[in-house]
Formats: sequence, structure tokens, C-alpha cells
Amino acid sequence: MTQLPTPGATPAAPPPSEPLPTAAPPRPRWRETLGLLARNPTAAVSAVVLVLIVLMAVFDETLAPDGPNDQDPSRQLQPPSWSHPFGTDEFGRDILSRVVLGAATSLRVGFLSVAFALVVGTLIGLLAGYYGRWVDDTLMRLMDVLFAFPAVLLAIAIVAIRGAGPANAILAIGIVYVPIFARVTRASVLGVREEVYVRASRSVGASDWRLITRHVLPNAAPPIIVQTSISLAFAVLAEAALSFLGLGPRRPNPSWGLMLADGRGFIDQAWWYTVFPGLAIVVTVLCFNLLGDGLRDVLDPRQRTLMAGGGR
Repeated sequence: MTQLPTPGATPAAPPPSEPLPTAAPPRPRWRETLGLLARNPTAAVSAVVLVLIVLMAVFDETLAPDGPNDQDPSRQLQPPSWSHPFGTDEFGRDILSRVVLGAATSLRVGFLSVAFALVVGTLIGLLAGYYGRWVDDTLMRLMDVLFAFPAVLLAIAIVAIRGAGPANAILAIGIVYVPIFARVTRASVLGVREEVYVRASRSVGASDWRLITRHVLPNAAPPIIVQTSISLAFAVLAEAALSFLGLGPRRPNPSWGLMLADGRGFIDQAWWYTVFPGLAIVVTVLCFNLLGDGLRDVLDPRQRTLMAGGGR
């Protein structure tokens, strides 16, 4: 039987309720991406090596044992030793110093050319993918014309017309890779522009500029980031090819491709002359490609879910 409360009695206070647990704030997306990238040992090691190469290019004069053109006839074509770990060339110049100093030239051309291609190609791809119709047809047919030429031959033709030098090499390599960024960006934008959140923003009167910058481009960025890493690898190769043909930096400025060209005549008697600049190119290109593969896995939504869940 339920006991009724006594008239005039003070009702008992309810027991204190326990505070509800608060959810932890979500981690920023960039921090989560870096965490997932660090779980990939190949991509993590490649990123560390690339950071070291970039630091070597930035502090090249501090790290180089000698100047790029310090000659000593008494030490011509000496093999690797404690005093000259990479050996010397036909003028007695230290190859280690020239490899270190050449990193700045090769990476500068690679980064600036890819930056040019990234800006121009992304802008073209955004306009073509977002507006479609005649804008898409006109811009992408122009990109198809450029894409029809072999990359290295087109770069050689541009440099041959404008003249040799680092500035023209940057322009030539950048023009070659504009169609690639335009195609990647257009394909990504075509998949994003019809999403629900884009249509909802358009229905409430958002301008095209706001839609492109706030919704379309951020969600279309992952493939562009991956393509940037891969294009950096090919840009370093293209710079080495132009320098090897005498269309890049002029002598006596050090460049990895130019060192390969200078050492090919001594490959029988001085293997170190071409091996160490070649290894610098191989390691840099390989690390950019491996980092691009890691970024592709991390930025892909399906792979990202698997990696975040521990592969279950």
C-alpha cells in the first residue's frame, strides 16, 4: 500500500543528479590527417627525408664544406674519401658541396613551376567544372591541345623559343603541368557541385564566389593535394632533363642535371661524378612519389575510415 504524505510535511528533496558526461571536442581535420599519415611508415619516412632535403637546400651555404666553384688542380678526380666524401670532379671541386648547393637550384625550379601550374590549372579546372557548358568545352579543349604534346618535348620547345635559364625552365615546366591540374580539379569539382550542401547554399542565394571558395574548392582539394606531391617529383625530373640538355641553369651554377651532363664524359674513370647527383635525384623523386601515395590513402574517405578504425 502506498503511504500518502502527511499534511503539512516538507517534501523530501530529490537526490542530486549526476552531471552528464560531455563529449570531447573533435580533433581538427588537419591534425587527424597528420596523425593518420604518421601511422604510414613509408609516407612518414619520406616526409622526414624531404624535410631534410628542403633544409639542406635552405641552408646550403652553411652545410656545404666548400664553395661551388672552389678549384684545386692537385685533387682532380679523386675518389670518395674522408676529406671529400663524394669525391672531386675534373677541376678539383668538391662534389658533396656541389650536390648540396645544387639542391637549392633543383628544388627552387620544381616548387615554383608546380606552384604556377597549381594556381593556373586549379583556376581553369574550377571554372570548367563549376560552370560547365561552353565554358567547360572551351577551356578543356585548350587543355587537350597542351596535353597532346609529350611533356618533356613541350618544355624543351618552350625553353628553346624563350632561351635557356632557370626562369624560362620554371615557366616551361609550369605550362606543361597546367593541363594535369586542370583535369584533376575539373573531375573533382564535377563530383562536388551537385552535393546537397552546395544546392542548399545556392537555394538561399549564396553567390558563385562564396560557393566555390567555401564549399566546392575545400571539398575538391584532396585529389589536388595528392597531384601536387606527384607533380613535384616529375618537376624535379623535368628540371634535371632540361639541365642535362643545357636548357636549365647555366654553368658554373651547380644543378643535379647539369652535374650529370658534366660527368658523363668521365663515367669510366670517375663513377662517383654521376652516381651521387643521380642518387640525389632518385631519392628526391622517390620520396615525393611515396608521400603522394600516403596522402592518397589518408585523404580518400574509405581508406581514411579504415585507417582511423585500425584497419577493422
